[in-house]
Amino acid sequence: MLVYEVTNEKTFINAKRWMEELRDHAEPDIVIMLVGNKIDMCDRNPSARRVTQESALRFAEQNGLIYEETSAITVTHVREAFENLL
Repeated sequence: MLVYEVTNEKTFINAKRWMEELRDHAEPDIVIMLVGNKIDMCDRNPSARRVTQESALRFAEQNGLIYEETSAITVTHVREAFENLL
């Protein structure tokens, strides 16, 4: 599970590097989920979003990743993210 903040583009860029590191060092059949966290901040202030859902989903599709957006604060989609990973 690679988690980045939807309000911080740098974390999304880092997630790309972490994915490459996982693929370099993990089993070849590893399942990776990309999780955009802190969507609660965007619900309160849409201009806080720095990584669009579309760009993250496109990246996930291009790299064969499962994708979910969550909020650890409001627990939005957290359970679903773990269930989808299984």
